[in-house]
Amino acid sequence: MKLGANQPYFLPYIGFFQLIKAVDKYVIGDNIQYIKKGWINRNYLLLNGKSYMFHLKLLGASPNKMINEITVADDQCYLLKTIEINYRRAPFFSTIFPLIENILCYEDKNLASYVGNSIIQIANYLQLNTKFIYLSDLTGLDTSLKAQNRVLNLCSIMGATHYINAIGGMELYSKERFAECNIKLSFLKTQPVEYKQFNNPFVSWLSILDVLMFNSVDETNELLKQYELV
Repeated sequence: MKLGANQPYFLPYIGFFQLIKAVDKYVIGDNIQYIKKGWINRNYLLLNGKSYMFHLKLLGASPNKMINEITVADDQCYLLKTIEINYRRAPFFSTIFPLIENILCYEDKNLASYVGNSIIQIANYLQLNTKFIYLSDLTGLDTSLKAQNRVLNLCSIMGATHYINAIGGMELYSKERFAECNIKLSFLKTQPVEYKQFNNPFVSWLSILDVLMFNSVDETNELLKQYELV
């Protein structure tokens, strides 16, 4: 069984969903420490042909809290309006804008649940078969373990034979150590992805929101295949 895991990121870049598509089960790390100025509540969209950072408004955000101890603010109207103004001429706006509106109006304002819901809704829209599990719902985990040993413990609990991580984890995890536990370790490296964005020069590494506004479900799934495991 192929397993992936990470913190929940709001409308993350395409590599996040490539990893989700590549695994059978994906663990959403909801009871992990919140990282200030991380990607949990922000990303980039297209604004006047350039990359623009947007933020999900939070209440009581602090690096001293877990992700599932933080609340999302009720008012996300400014973000929704920004998306509407900048993408209303995009070819798939009429399909994607209601999806984003539904995501932003999600009733559960717990940050982990709110962002987790956004990931699951987009995965469902893309017809991905991956099963999602929240880390806090798992039993038997040794919470005293850190870093690599904690991931190995997670793999053991989940019955994983293959753990796939984002390319940034190459400095954190050892293939030899995973092999000792009879688990294959791979890192997902996103290949250059490009598609038409209006008539402007292409701007890369934006939110999945941008990908969806300019590509159909089938086209997006083809883009999700543009990676290699190393």
